[in-house]
Amino acid sequence: MPFWLGLDVGTTGTRAVVVDESGKVCAAASSDHAPMAQPQPTWAEQDPEDWWRAAQEAIRAALSRGNCRRGDIAGIGLSGQMHGAVLLDERHQVIRPSIIWCDQRSQAEADWLTERIGSARLKEITCNPALTGFTLPKLLWVRDHEPAHYARMRMLLLPKDYVRFRLTGEFATEVSDASGTLLLDVPRRKWSDAILEALGLDSRRLPRVAESVEATTSVSAEAAAATGLEARTAVVGGGGDQAAGGVGNGIVEPGIVSSTIGSSGVLFAHTNAPHLDPHGRVHTFCHAAPLRWHVMAVTQGAGLSLRWFRDNFAVGEIVEARETGIDPYELMTGEAASAPPGCEGLLYLPYLMGERTPHLDPLARGVFFGLTARHTRAHMIRAILEGVAYSLRDGLEIFQEMGVPSAQIRASGGGGRSLLWRQIQADVFNREMVTINTTEGSAYGAALLAAAGTGGFGSVEEACRACIRVTERCQPARERVRMYDDYYAVYRGLYTRLRDSFRAVAEIR
Repeated sequence: MPFWLGLDVGTTGTRAVVVDESGKVCAAASSDHAPMAQPQPTWAEQDPEDWWRAAQEAIRAALSRGNCRRGDIAGIGLSGQMHGAVLLDERHQVIRPSIIWCDQRSQAEADWLTERIGSARLKEITCNPALTGFTLPKLLWVRDHEPAHYARMRMLLLPKDYVRFRLTGEFATEVSDASGTLLLDVPRRKWSDAILEALGLDSRRLPRVAESVEATTSVSAEAAAATGLEARTAVVGGGGDQAAGGVGNGIVEPGIVSSTIGSSGVLFAHTNAPHLDPHGRVHTFCHAAPLRWHVMAVTQGAGLSLRWFRDNFAVGEIVEARETGIDPYELMTGEAASAPPGCEGLLYLPYLMGERTPHLDPLARGVFFGLTARHTRAHMIRAILEGVAYSLRDGLEIFQEMGVPSAQIRASGGGGRSLLWRQIQADVFNREMVTINTTEGSAYGAALLAAAGTGGFGSVEEACRACIRVTERCQPARERVRMYDDYYAVYRGLYTRLRDSFRAVAEIR
């Protein structure tokens, strides 16, 4: 029986899953990454070597838990955190830590890029404005602030594609992840000659770009020894974490939207053609399904907000979790459930790492608003859950403006496992929230892409229809919908009122 392996290089860890020909998850394993480094506020870096270490551990553990021999793996799909900049020198060694997706240091470079290319022309080519979160402004920051490192660069890779390089010895990427670099011609699904020429960037510094189901590379003998895989096993393009997660959630047809709450929060919808928001508030990228695209609204500090609270204010839950085996987040959301919906006027803005949708503002900051002596820790935790839902609703409102349908929303990521958080989203969105028969998300989607690319299924759509089904439904409650509408109106006004204060605080040294 053939099996396929999906590998997701996330922010906090790497996850490997093994699926069989019916799409059933036969084995899974994870390995944590070292915490991201923050040399300055709003900066974020990770060591690519740590990703490869975690990938080896996760693959070996998953293979040991599955009922498959190493030669039974028919194909491998890769997924991972998007937008990170991995710079390699002529010996293919990492030059500096990777500046990752949530880093906000490159606003000046994003502004320079917009002026250099022209705002309208940049959106025409890449379908997106220049944002600090994307890869190219990070590369330009290195050029401007670390010129010696920039001069040594001979290859620019994305996080999952560095792991691909270590796994195969070859340089390749695919269209969905490349869409988040500002170097890809998104409508034409290829590197943009116009942008490369304008920046004086040699195309030989970029990996080959392919479709997500294309078998671009294969496992090297050296990596086979390190991971337990068979040498020459096919490795398909895979997808950026959101595109692969879209496949893993079955978002390969119009009308179905996913709400994924991991470190960031993402609303994701399929489109049959490039669908552009003229204001640049949501992203338009190539989908992992060939010749399809997707739109994506991003909340920078979604699950990150809850993790920040856990790490700083929930020491007791962390200790209890170690003693009982209960997830500390489950303990926290259980406490949040004791607070009333709306938190008696306490609102939270989840801008711990700036924001993308809809504000495109790296200087935005997290805020608790409406705090009184009556409020408890339970109110604060629930306010975080509700604030993330309000922020995601910002994206849903933009989808409606763009004519992107959203009849059903599928919950995924760590936030999707919480019944309370799913119900809050259903009430805030006024939409049915559903769960599906797998919670593996991006790693699962990467495995389905591997199966579709190596003969297990005829297409990505066929794989999703065969393997994914709805298991639970959560309906909005009318009385809470009305109340959340009122609070959401207040929430939407807070950013506008605080924007100048965010800038003033940032300018104080």
